[in-house]
Amino acid sequence: MALISRLPNKTFRFYSFVVLIAIAGFLVIHSYSRQSEPPSAGGDAKLVSVQPLPEMDAAMCEWVPASARTSLLIWQRDAGPRAAASDVSRVAAAKRPPIRTVGDSYSVFSAVAVDPVRNEVVMTDENLFSILVYDRLENTPPGASLSEPKRMIRGLETMLEFQCSLYVDPANGDIYAVNNDTMNRLVVFSREARGNVPPNRFLETPHTTFGIAVDEKSQELMLTIQDDAAVVTYSKTAKGNDPPLRLIQGDQTQLADPHGIAIDPKKDFVYVSNWGTVNSRRVPAGQPRLAGESGDRLAHENEPLGRIHAVPGSGKFLPPSITVYSRASSGNTPPIQVIQGSQTQLNWPTALAIDPERGELFVANDTGDSIVVFNAAAEGDAAPIRVLKGSKTLIKNPTGVYFDQKNNELWVTNFGNHTAAVFKPTASGDTPPLRVIRSAPLSTPAPMLGNPHVVAFDSKREEILVAT
Repeated sequence: MALISRLPNKTFRFYSFVVLIAIAGFLVIHSYSRQSEPPSAGGDAKLVSVQPLPEMDAAMCEWVPASARTSLLIWQRDAGPRAAASDVSRVAAAKRPPIRTVGDSYSVFSAVAVDPVRNEVVMTDENLFSILVYDRLENTPPGASLSEPKRMIRGLETMLEFQCSLYVDPANGDIYAVNNDTMNRLVVFSREARGNVPPNRFLETPHTTFGIAVDEKSQELMLTIQDDAAVVTYSKTAKGNDPPLRLIQGDQTQLADPHGIAIDPKKDFVYVSNWGTVNSRRVPAGQPRLAGESGDRLAHENEPLGRIHAVPGSGKFLPPSITVYSRASSGNTPPIQVIQGSQTQLNWPTALAIDPERGELFVANDTGDSIVVFNAAAEGDAAPIRVLKGSKTLIKNPTGVYFDQKNNELWVTNFGNHTAAVFKPTASGDTPPLRVIRSAPLSTPAPMLGNPHVVAFDSKREEILVAT
């Protein structure tokens, strides 16, 4: 249904009408030829009635734009539309509205970065597709519903969708936001941007780009690519279809569903966090090197190999890891260091931050509800030197972490409870934060419906299962 819905409406309606007429004609002829036959005693499945599909002229399988608010809409079993949708305007126009909606009407913080020059903190909101800017010292009072941002970037013109990471230029305050999965673009806004405004520029990026790190010395930006198990490097000023400068990809790299990325400017190392799923990619002899989601175009030499080059049967589920490379690495290069094993406590390591002076690496452990801290030189099955975790920390499904070197503070964004929390970098255990910014009233549930794909109902437990 999802693929059919992408056809132009007129084309879809025409071919659907032709197919339905053909099926209906067959069923009518078939039913007349079988009228005299008695029902079988064996209980074989039979077609007992044919009913027209509802509202064929309406957009029964209308494409729902990814920019619509993320939610799960539930209809009664016989109440018309059966597909989960996220466009509120469609629901209002439906003849039979859903009996209930599972969704979140508040911003949900995903990534975080500090602008130390202007004393501001910038966060992405992966639920309502926005960028929020607060005063760095903002602290939501317990009795307040939430903290209002100083300014906000939101709307269809912004090209923001499921933005999972960001970078703030320390010189001019430009905001770089990475869209993941639905819109393959990195967008750049000036620090004055607010409201529903287009970005100053954008860069077409490989599908499933996730993390961003920028090296100001070389004026380069590095991006992690989940599906292709790759790291690509662009000029910091790249835009449009500018190709990458370098590519790290291949079996020897040990990249496996890479997410977070951080650069140590002192050592000139790059750290990458991996969730652990990977397959091999090969270009068959005599065939062109292809890129894109389905190998729909020729790849630049520094573009990741597309899915079409995946080797059948090569998929693996590996333990999560941190892999380390020289910043200037390229090709199928083995890592300098690997942190991996049961003692690491890594569990969906989603974002990274580095303290180059102390030589410490901070890891946002999404499903571990923790921040684990390693010696940056750690290797193998190394235990963290500190773990920040517990109910007092407010850390719940952290997807963003940022070390503010100027102010000596550690920021954590929590996808699981509408908060961004600030700690001393040396904090450990169940330590309360120094400050908290909330985007919703206290105890507001966070359904965490980030980019829901499919839904199922467990009738035994009466639970709704959603893949996000």
